[in-house]
Amino acid sequence: MEIIHAWDKIPEFDDSEAEYAFWASHALDVRLMNTAVLKESVRESTTITLRFDPRMLARIKRIARSRFLNYQSMMKQWLSERLEDEMRSDD
Repeated sequence: MEIIHAWDKIPEFDDSEAEYAFWASHALDVRLMNTAVLKESVRESTTITLRFDPRMLARIKRIARSRFLNYQSMMKQWLSERLEDEMRSDD
């Protein structure tokens, strides 16, 4: 198992099979994950409540686990990426 020590060592994946194959032989360094959590906690944030279908939430959690991520952090990342896409398409 190869340990990833820097975010830039994670490639862009063409599809989910390529991503699965990569994570089957790689893992994130715990210290790298801790830096991500610390950076996230420095920002001011507002708590909101979202209601999800239990099956959808279970699928989200399963994806997050497979990526060694907290599901809420992964969802914030997804929303941030989508927001950036939307902002670019408005230009």
